[in-house]
Amino acid sequence: MKKDINKKVIIGFSIGDYNGIGPEILLKSFSSTDLLDYCIPIIFCDKQILDFYAEKFRINIKIKKIKNLNQSLESDCLNTFSENNETLKITPGYIDKIAGIYAINSLNKSSEALINKNIDSIVTLPICKINSQNKTFSFPGHTEYFLSKFNIDSNIMIMCSDIMKIGFITGHIPINSLLDHLDNKYLEKKLNIFLESIQQDFKIDKPRIAVLGLNPHAGEEGLIGNEEKILIQPIIDKLNKKKEIFYGPFSSDSFFGLKKFKDFDGIISWYHDQGLVGFKSFCFDNGVNFTGGLPYVRTSPDHGTAFNIAGKGIASEKSLIESIKLNIKIINNRKF
Repeated sequence: MKKDINKKVIIGFSIGDYNGIGPEILLKSFSSTDLLDYCIPIIFCDKQILDFYAEKFRINIKIKKIKNLNQSLESDCLNTFSENNETLKITPGYIDKIAGIYAINSLNKSSEALINKNIDSIVTLPICKINSQNKTFSFPGHTEYFLSKFNIDSNIMIMCSDIMKIGFITGHIPINSLLDHLDNKYLEKKLNIFLESIQQDFKIDKPRIAVLGLNPHAGEEGLIGNEEKILIQPIIDKLNKKKEIFYGPFSSDSFFGLKKFKDFDGIISWYHDQGLVGFKSFCFDNGVNFTGGLPYVRTSPDHGTAFNIAGKGIASEKSLIESIKLNIKIINNRKF
């Protein structure tokens, strides 16, 4: 990043599951980079959590507890904010219901701070669905949560890296319900949200967007499914009436295998694993999950809690660093 930012961005962080790798990679991200030159972080958790991991991994970074979100913030440290006064039992690598509830409370508090303009944007650290799901939080993921929280009718999960940007028409749904979601109105809205995000958030004026096929070999001219002919191609043609932007549909295996993504500014994937297999094959260490179509900027690393390595000090912070950098970049892109 260039040091031409006029004002530091205030980024709120939901802590995620404190028994996962989230706190570790957060501390590593700020202690090993110059990110504090560009943003002021507020982590919505008890200072105890960050102190625990900083001491465990001998990470030297200033951590300050703030009493309210309206007080002056120190720009050379991690600011923590929490209304919780209980002592937490932190057990890295273990799935604990209390930690799951804590993660959702942190997400709710940081989201409310965003709505109330106490922070400029949000970065979400990984949660565990097993211990975070309850009657008030039944969302399959962050993307669906923000759809409800910000009271909007549609958004889109976008996986980003310097190599490719993939928008997902559907997200965390069972594969056997995929076709139930694919009607013309829904598809056109998703494609337009992705296009607008590519143009506005990533400042690509004349994008070329590849659309993957839904069926094997993109339907093989109707021999292995006809969704490409009766659903996908007509929408591509409709959206391309004024200017050719969308191309395809392309067979997924050859598209990634032959690295055709290098010729495009964005890619449309129909379901979760279709695009993520390609994305993580090329961008596993530095991918970012960005939610397009929100009135606010939200990013996150492209991985989960990784309980199997939590507490061992070996978790990579690369994806989180890229998440913070992209968050700052999009905020500034939206200003101009």
